[in-house]
Amino acid sequence: MSTANFSPEGMTGSMAPAGTTNQSGSYQDHIANVAALITSKGGTWDGISAESVARMRLQNRFLTGLDIARHTASVMRADMAAYDADPKNYTQSLGAWHGFIAQQQMISVKKHFGTTKGRYIYLSGWMVAALRSEFGPLPDQSMHEKTSVPALIAEIYTFLRQADARELGMMFRDLDAARAAGNSAKQAEIQARIDNYETHVVPIIADIDAGFGNAEATYLLAKKMIEAGACALQIENQVSDEKQCGHQDGKVTVPHEDFIAKVRACRYAFLELGVDNGIVVTRTDSLGAGLTKQIAVSHTAGDLGDQYNSFLDCEEISPETARNGDVIINRNGKMLRPKRLASNLFQFRAGTGEDRCVLDSITSLQNGADLLWIETEKPHIEQIAGMMDRIRAVIPNAKLAYNNSPSFNWTLNFRQQVFDAWSKEGRDMSAYDRAKLMNVEYDTTELATVADERIRTFQADAAKRSGIFHHLITLPTYHTAALSTDNLSKEYFGAQGMLGYVLNVQRQEIRQGIACVKHQNMSGSDIGDDHKEYFAGESALKAGGAHNTMNQF
Repeated sequence: MSTANFSPEGMTGSMAPAGTTNQSGSYQDHIANVAALITSKGGTWDGISAESVARMRLQNRFLTGLDIARHTASVMRADMAAYDADPKNYTQSLGAWHGFIAQQQMISVKKHFGTTKGRYIYLSGWMVAALRSEFGPLPDQSMHEKTSVPALIAEIYTFLRQADARELGMMFRDLDAARAAGNSAKQAEIQARIDNYETHVVPIIADIDAGFGNAEATYLLAKKMIEAGACALQIENQVSDEKQCGHQDGKVTVPHEDFIAKVRACRYAFLELGVDNGIVVTRTDSLGAGLTKQIAVSHTAGDLGDQYNSFLDCEEISPETARNGDVIINRNGKMLRPKRLASNLFQFRAGTGEDRCVLDSITSLQNGADLLWIETEKPHIEQIAGMMDRIRAVIPNAKLAYNNSPSFNWTLNFRQQVFDAWSKEGRDMSAYDRAKLMNVEYDTTELATVADERIRTFQADAAKRSGIFHHLITLPTYHTAALSTDNLSKEYFGAQGMLGYVLNVQRQEIRQGIACVKHQNMSGSDIGDDHKEYFAGESALKAGGAHNTMNQF
């Protein structure tokens, strides 16, 4: 992602769209423009430093959430085109449940890889429900407040923008130091880094669940999410009031026409707000959903409603065997009674899940979706590829966002996949118990080594074979927070005492260069000091003096 001259989507000067005035122009351009403005005020603004204003502008690159959504949508569209050209260009994200978590992810990515290109943030409805609801922890059943989703998007972008302000602020301090030392070469090098600065603001793929109501409710929530900065909305084909986590039982889907109305609602929201290249990700839960709440409307044989209904589990009846209250379908001149449960839900035939996923996916792409999401019960490349091959036979550039879910037992799944492959080859498997392959006793075996290598290359292999453009882990930071807290609690409250923190946290932060070891700086203390100096000059009372204990790091 090129961000030279602080222009969105690589644009400069007058080409930048309205609302992005803080983005165009170099550092020196900003200084010159502000200096001219100050001069035009006849001396009344002489207490304002043009360079300080330039710094503040560049530290606040995105003025609104819509600026973010437009910029990141273009980034994501470019990444999709790059993937179409070469599947090695797949993208990745980790789910974040707090702005600080998202911020630290992107700071880490820039530190280790030098760029944020191809790395996104995933916003999981599961984690919003479990961690951000005023009701307390909730299951992933769309019971949390709708407003908590756009609120988290806005929070994440607040933290990502602050990461920009912090990093640029340190560059400005380095620039001042180079000036004070009379090092013109260093000044030029730092200014070039400022002018070609790459933002921490990356695309968010945001989970809108099943739309939280009817299509109008979906549209209203989509607007709030886009206004907060989301460039990509992921919506699933479950019934809103019966919505379940994709890895839970009891999922209920809706007819295609109902789902398409919500896809259109999302698109209308993007277009109304001027995010013309916004991305809609349509998720099908049909692989694990055996129920539907309603029978689709069908006008002619073979239409979309008829195709949906063709998967229903039905029994043929006659007028004599019809019962009071029966719902009856006429198909090819036969009277069929769909199986209806006591819950008033209708049941699909067993074994139709993959066919329904394929139809769902093709239908979504033919009605405005940009990316697909097929929720599976295991991470199996050929299972995914089998469906994508059928979809791509109709729509060749079909692409997936795929959930590398923590609900999968990755170790057991891949060890069993290797076990099955070796068994098919006729290898002697007597040393292995397939049902117990998770056991630590197998960790040093050849089978475990091969399985781990397949896990390591899963994303690249699936991107190439199965059409997966975007790999995400929905809940990783939920699990890492629990694991790290458990480890610290065990040591600190045990015999290690304070050494449990120092040895396993602070010493590691220092030695690994973790930015937030200087937690005052990370929270914005130095940014605040800079502003105090801008506003009050030499009389400013700053926190970052010689007696600040942060100087120990």
